[in-house]
Amino acid sequence: MQEIYLGDCLEIMQGLKENSIDMIYLDPPFFTNKRHSLTSRDRKSHYSFNDIWDSHKIYAEYILARLIEAKRILKDTGSIFIHCDKSANHILRLVGEEVFGEENFLSEIIWFYKRWSNSSNNLTPNHQSILFFSKTKEYKFNKIYTEYSETTNIDQILQKRSRDEHGKAIYARDVDGSIISSDEKKGVPLNDVWEIPFLNPKAKERTGYPTQKPVLLLDRVIEISTNVGDIVLDPFCGSGTTLVAAKLKGRKFVGIDVSQEAVDLTKSRLETLVKTESALLNKGRLSYINVDEKSLAILSGLDILPVHRNAGIDAILKRNYLSKPVPIRVQREHETLSEAVGKLSAAAKRKGAEIAFLVATNTEQDLFDFKVENCIVKIINSPALEINAVIEQQGQANKSRKTDILTRTG
Repeated sequence: MQEIYLGDCLEIMQGLKENSIDMIYLDPPFFTNKRHSLTSRDRKSHYSFNDIWDSHKIYAEYILARLIEAKRILKDTGSIFIHCDKSANHILRLVGEEVFGEENFLSEIIWFYKRWSNSSNNLTPNHQSILFFSKTKEYKFNKIYTEYSETTNIDQILQKRSRDEHGKAIYARDVDGSIISSDEKKGVPLNDVWEIPFLNPKAKERTGYPTQKPVLLLDRVIEISTNVGDIVLDPFCGSGTTLVAAKLKGRKFVGIDVSQEAVDLTKSRLETLVKTESALLNKGRLSYINVDEKSLAILSGLDILPVHRNAGIDAILKRNYLSKPVPIRVQREHETLSEAVGKLSAAAKRKGAEIAFLVATNTEQDLFDFKVENCIVKIINSPALEINAVIEQQGQANKSRKTDILTRTG
């Protein structure tokens, strides 16, 4: 089954068989009371829809009618995921519990992502919610395991636990007193906070459709709630992300949308499946942390922002100079001064900096061996280099003084 319908999802769902759908992902209007509009990257297509309501009551009644039909067509082993944000979270939670029952509310999944712009005088909105309901207690659920955190003591996890006569957890031991190893470990069960990157403007799967979600997000929803061959329904399919994820996962699908543009876009995406992979998810957050710890130690005491994945800059001052960033680099152990200046200068100019600072740590190349005129890089000595230079100068001065004394006495 691979069906896409144009029309009001309430009417279309009324025509679907009872107990026929394995999972429903519902991404309804968010009650933003705005008109949403975007244009595709090639400027050839324009997509828009209204999310304007006269009252909370009208919105709640709209959702209620559609959730009642959703429950009817769900199998007893099925579940429904309702996507929302702060605008209507409270409404959708109450209406969802009215239809499916408080006892069948399973989780509020937090989709967490990083978005940096925030012009309002408020906290930056970096998450949306997905309300997870089942139809009955016999719902289908596939456990997913994730990696242990960096702070987890793996050695302790691999040792079996038991409880003593006081109910306190202790290591289990055999008759010889040796610690017993635990059963095979699969990892940490998936929790309800999902860090999945928001689609960036250059992502291949981005279509220009307002409110488009990443395929990776729907991948996970589908994976925990369905099996291969199951039927997935999206009553507000929009750009078709749910259907794309379902097809990639080997599921059947039904999509509905009231917009002809959305239906056409969905059909187009299903012909050429595109999924943007996340380096953050594939490699892990630690793979992005590659600052030189020795360099940061030398810069301790400065109010800086460490810079990752930049061969020319180690940090940037939090304060600007002439409204421009101030890059800093620490000379590496086997790096000549000219090499360090060259790398910093090139990187600083790309940032539009008016001034940059290089912290010299060795004297492999003298300052006068290369020209620094008209260069934005200012060179200062590290504390260690400065102290060694002072000691060297004092030593030379003492040596000269002794020489003068010997000369005069001789």
